[in-house]
Amino acid sequence: MPESLPRVLHISPVAFGGDGQFFGGGERYALELARAMARKVPTTLLTFGASSRHGEDGPLTTVAMRNWIHFRRFRLDPVNPFVLTAIAKADIVHVHQTYTMMSGYSALVGRLTRKPVFTTNLGGYGYGLHRIFDTRDWFRQHLHISQFSRRLDGHQDLVNARVIYGGVDPDRFHPDPTVPRSNEVLVVSRLLPHKGIDYVIDAIDDRMCLRVIGRPFAHAADYRKLLIERAAGKNVIFDEQCSDAELIRAYQGALCVVSASVYRSVLGSYHPNTELLGLAFLEGMACGRPGIATDVASLPELIEDGVTGFIVPPNDPVAIHEKIKWLMDHPSSADKMGEAARQRVLRLFTWDAAVAECLKAYAATAPTPLA
Repeated sequence: MPESLPRVLHISPVAFGGDGQFFGGGERYALELARAMARKVPTTLLTFGASSRHGEDGPLTTVAMRNWIHFRRFRLDPVNPFVLTAIAKADIVHVHQTYTMMSGYSALVGRLTRKPVFTTNLGGYGYGLHRIFDTRDWFRQHLHISQFSRRLDGHQDLVNARVIYGGVDPDRFHPDPTVPRSNEVLVVSRLLPHKGIDYVIDAIDDRMCLRVIGRPFAHAADYRKLLIERAAGKNVIFDEQCSDAELIRAYQGALCVVSASVYRSVLGSYHPNTELLGLAFLEGMACGRPGIATDVASLPELIEDGVTGFIVPPNDPVAIHEKIKWLMDHPSSADKMGEAARQRVLRLFTWDAAVAECLKAYAATAPTPLA
């Protein structure tokens, strides 16, 4: 790559697949965006863990710094002042998770050194300077992953906020006509109450088969127990050890993918920031399968109702059942919806498209003097 290209540093509190168990869509987002960006400009992904390490992931440089306070909640809210050295080597800093100690520290360093710092909120909230100061203008721009995320943070009228989306590698997630159609209803999700998996189980009748791919969490053991109880006597498969290759085949052979996320869960808990961007749902669409999604959070932005799938009310198993039944009874139309779903992903929700939006944001923001 030419030396004149900007050096971009992505900072993510926890490495996806690293030494902590607290990883999910947010950490995946930072990793996949950095991977795609590394094909365009020199890019480093900095994360934190119990020990330091360096590596290469194709053209992407990966660095893990030791988290000085690596226990309990602080595994998600890292502290290491030597991140200053990494920031000093970069031309652009892009912090993932806006409301953490590390994001506030990075923004403050950028403010003092006139280094442009951008941020993307991926749903993580912790301690930090944002609890004391209004840090919105400390970042050069807020790069949101959905219109819902922008609204949730109250940034609709914020000049330095825009939406970049993100989502899928369409070469990896693609239709395969040689994969036998299982006609399974597919849910790919962590087994957490706000994912609304219980409503999908309730929607299944004797004609239908549901496969739930996702891992349980110790703090949500009661919810997993509830799911197993709801599934008793039904054709429901819980797959908690699915490999990446098996996941893609499951998408390719499914009748449809379902995201039934809710604001208010069956256990009574309230989740205002559920589904900032449904990555697993987009993967299923990229594999050519129609989607059924609740009218919650970012999900209506992903799907075109009646064209690439269906939007249904949240907490409504009857509505989910009716749409699954329609897809089963109209296989030709379901296939056409799946084709349209992939085309929508190719237009709007690829990592290359997100990288292009990021690079435009980086380039459009000239250095400004301190206030």
